[in-house]
Amino acid sequence: MKRVSEKTRKRIFEIIQIGSSEDLPSRIFDIGLVIVILANIAVLILDTFDELNAYDGLFRAVEIVTVLLFCVEYALRIWTADLLYPEVSRGKAILRFIFSFDGIVDLLTILPFFFLSGMGALRILRVARIFHLFRINTQYESFQVITTVLKEKSRAILYSVFIIIVLILAASLCMYSVEHDAQPEAFKNALSGIWWSVSTVFTVGYGDIYPVTVLGRVMAMIITFLGVGAVAIPTGILSAGFVEHYGRMARSLDIAAYKKNSAVVLVDKDAPLEGRSIKEAETMDQMCVTALIRGDLVIVPEDQVKIQEGDILLTTKL
Repeated sequence: MKRVSEKTRKRIFEIIQIGSSEDLPSRIFDIGLVIVILANIAVLILDTFDELNAYDGLFRAVEIVTVLLFCVEYALRIWTADLLYPEVSRGKAILRFIFSFDGIVDLLTILPFFFLSGMGALRILRVARIFHLFRINTQYESFQVITTVLKEKSRAILYSVFIIIVLILAASLCMYSVEHDAQPEAFKNALSGIWWSVSTVFTVGYGDIYPVTVLGRVMAMIITFLGVGAVAIPTGILSAGFVEHYGRMARSLDIAAYKKNSAVVLVDKDAPLEGRSIKEAETMDQMCVTALIRGDLVIVPEDQVKIQEGDILLTTKL
């Protein structure tokens, strides 16, 4: 009986994990989970419209059903945690899942429904469920490319963010120095200009706070130009990262295709290639000779070069 239970538990684990296209139950579970997540988020948004108060009962019912499904999924993941982390004991596996990103997201989705229903600011924690979509999306190449590029360029991005932070603080201090006397209510202290500097550096410019002195306006123009360049740095880093990544992928595909279609031919005295030219050998065997190795020499495989006994030919299929 225990064997049947373990087999069933393993099958449940396979279903609730990201499934391949061949595993129909797992794919159905993944699609159903996405629908439930979107329904939960949609209800959360629609519930904020006063015009839809007549549907509060329906929204509440959908929320109850979706949260119950989340609870079932959370319980199943805890039940099969040791299969997700087979290298540790069952208790440690459960704790590892609970404190993992997925486990925390699941818990933050469930708890507000039961304990924070009257606290509107904390009920927004239900939106954490949308991060659960990342678990479904990790199997797709697009998501993997994004995460890979972010990891590879994380140090450069941190440096660029540091530059932006320094620029924002410098802009705030400068603007306080020249604008405090003219409008003390807007620039009360050295940090009060941070809101203005952020909106200016990121070229948003809401207009609620702006310089009125000539020197302040000149500095604002300089800071705006610097902000355009500073904000463009992370964009350039990410763009270069994507170009590099796709370049590596293309080279890998080319190398894989070459290896698949390439062959090494050793010419002996009985080989029909001996004495023939490279052009004749290529025509006869429908191949392309990419290199000819003769002893310690690598010979360029020109058409008229004669093949000798002991030569090694590197070829690819046509």
